[in-house]
Amino acid sequence: MKLRFFGETDELETGIAILSSMLGFASAEDGLPVEIRGRTGGIEAGRRDGRGWIAYQTKASFFRALGLFLETAGNGGDFHLREEPQFRTVGVMVDASRNAVPKTETVKRLLCLLALMGYNMLMLYTEDTYGVQDEPYFGYMRGRYSEAELREMDDYAELLGIEMIPCIQTLGHLEQFLKWEPVKGYRDTDAILLPGDERTYALIERMVEAAARPFRSRRIHLGMDEASGVGLGRYLELNGYKDRYALMIEHMQRVVHIAEARGLKPMIWGDMPFRLGSKHGTYPDPGAVIPPEMSARLPHGLQYVYWDYMTTSRETYRRVIRQHRAMGCEPIYAGTAWNYCGYCTNIGRAFATLEPALSACKDEGVGEAFITLWNDNGAENSFYSPLPVLQYFAEACHTREDDGEKLVRRFRFCAGADFHDLSAPRYLDETPLSLPQNMDSSNPSKFLLWQDPLLGLFDRHVENHDLPAHYAGLQTRLNGCRERNPGWESLFDVSITLCEILKRKCDLGLRIKTAYGGGDREKLREIAVVELPALGESVEKLRLLHRAQWFDTYKPFGWEVLDIRYGGLKARLDSASGRLLDYIEGRADRIQELEEERLYFEDPEACRDIGYSVFNRYHRIVTAGAFSN
Repeated sequence: MKLRFFGETDELETGIAILSSMLGFASAEDGLPVEIRGRTGGIEAGRRDGRGWIAYQTKASFFRALGLFLETAGNGGDFHLREEPQFRTVGVMVDASRNAVPKTETVKRLLCLLALMGYNMLMLYTEDTYGVQDEPYFGYMRGRYSEAELREMDDYAELLGIEMIPCIQTLGHLEQFLKWEPVKGYRDTDAILLPGDERTYALIERMVEAAARPFRSRRIHLGMDEASGVGLGRYLELNGYKDRYALMIEHMQRVVHIAEARGLKPMIWGDMPFRLGSKHGTYPDPGAVIPPEMSARLPHGLQYVYWDYMTTSRETYRRVIRQHRAMGCEPIYAGTAWNYCGYCTNIGRAFATLEPALSACKDEGVGEAFITLWNDNGAENSFYSPLPVLQYFAEACHTREDDGEKLVRRFRFCAGADFHDLSAPRYLDETPLSLPQNMDSSNPSKFLLWQDPLLGLFDRHVENHDLPAHYAGLQTRLNGCRERNPGWESLFDVSITLCEILKRKCDLGLRIKTAYGGGDREKLREIAVVELPALGESVEKLRLLHRAQWFDTYKPFGWEVLDIRYGGLKARLDSASGRLLDYIEGRADRIQELEEERLYFEDPEACRDIGYSVFNRYHRIVTAGAFSN
């Protein structure tokens, strides 16, 4: 399609050029004339009598309008579209700290997708993955971004009207930095900075300066979540016990002052003030009460991020929003794509939590919302796996009511793929054993892959269930998805090969133990000589496909963790084969691992109605032994 843009185009030309190559349109003098003009409120796009128009309020809203125009114009005929965004900020937070650091090229590609979807904000969550002056161990061997890289991404985002906000940690979640012996003076606990120490605040000054300097935005996310152990480590040894709420507030005041002195507008995760005001230390807690005298001591001008990934009650969201406002600030809501429990995105649970949350935000007039993409425990999932959830979030933020047909159309246009096909890897975890919509976040794609074939720590959870048939059927389905979605082969290749492994490995431990207990040496020999070596070859195939996917998306740092996991699995498959052959051929009179009773990994009562829940710690999955001490 050829288009000739005219009107208010000066600030948009480079962004239009960036997206033209991606979307297959060209700016040309003989193209369809499209007038671009500003307006207050939402966006408009249309075509009539051989002329088009796009009306927008902000640069970011123009690019969503452009996408809507192109999507609809491709169908032929005249049209007129209007949209009223429900939030002034629609954002994404990308985890760049849990093993995987996206390359600048990856972030740029994501920015283009986000612009078409209608996002206007992006955070890169960087615990220690950015450079800090005079701190060589900060992000050491972790793929930290240079200032030039961060500035390059911010420049690109600005062309598309997207605000990049630095997102760091200034209290907890700093274990990857604090583990180094030369920086032990900064430690309270293994993961928390030492509050009240002037060296800590000198460090934080340099952290804030380094994080903010590359970006145009004057906003900054200072973290400070999940630090309930503050004051209970070296601080306790040095200073004695101090009320944690008072200690937390003093630290917040110091850090907020550091940010504001640099002209920054800070926000933090909202859980710590609420945990300390909750009888049970939970968050969110609709019954939490922060005493007025404590609330009055909270820093003024600090924005709290109401993050909630579990709640499915619209009314609960509304009540907790009001709690945040009672602290004297307007909250920003953060949900999650549920992409961080293994090899796929839990789309069912993401939709089940985001729909009531965004509805409540609309009811309560919350003006800002973003969705988090975490990478817990190694970043095994594909960077692009959550795209269907990102599209859902964008559409929900731009319209009052959900429209499933529009969601599917928009995804086809923005991502160039079928919404349902790209969502299909969800069934790696959403099996006949999980709750509807996988509301228990069960993740067998992870624990059945990594679990040891002789120890079988999860065997009780899958006995008497036909998971091999589930994974065989899913493998066939995903092969069809791959054929229908050119350009997304890598995402499906990893999922298909994982199915190939899981359909043979999910009940392997049960079959080995049954054959051993029944004295079936022929079956054991077949497993040892045929099945286990073939499984090892499939694991190597998965490793290579996963490695290619990783290096296409992320910096190299962090892949070594997954290499070690794959190598460990291959070694244990080889050892299992050797142990079986030693027994079969008389070199060992027993296999003790197979004589141990198989217990439930978690509370048996919790497994009465479902086979399993979420187990997302590799070191717990692979052994009952001491993995790290």
